[in-house]
Amino acid sequence: MSYDTSPSYPYPERPPHPASPSHATYPWQPAEPPEPSPRPTSHHAPLGHHSDLRVLRGAYRRQRRVATLTALGYFTLFLVLSASVPSVMTKTVTDGLPTGLLLALIQLPVTWLAVVVYEHTARRHLDPVADRIRRQSELDARRGAVRP
Repeated sequence: MSYDTSPSYPYPERPPHPASPSHATYPWQPAEPPEPSPRPTSHHAPLGHHSDLRVLRGAYRRQRRVATLTALGYFTLFLVLSASVPSVMTKTVTDGLPTGLLLALIQLPVTWLAVVVYEHTARRHLDPVADRIRRQSELDARRGAVRP
């Protein structure tokens, strides 16, 4: 079959072949992935392969999760108790101080404690690793060293 490019032919160009990557015959057929772009070349090797960076990223991630879950977990517990057992939340602990108000006031110190523990563990465990990585990268930059 020949393709005519005369004005009487309805297609100005040849229609795509059904097996071409830009034309899927059926919607459930996966499109072929695009070719990966070439990676930029640099005279410095990336620091990402360094095990200290992986350890540091993982430690910061765990630390953020623990601090966030501590503060939000207590708040969620307070909300669940308020919604599910209001009779417990309205009982008085001392003269005129209901349990719900006491738990609400305790929320601020719990959040503050989560922040203090986060900062303490960061200074004690994570900052020395970060400082060592920073010093090593500055030393490599001054030397103009290329890591293997």
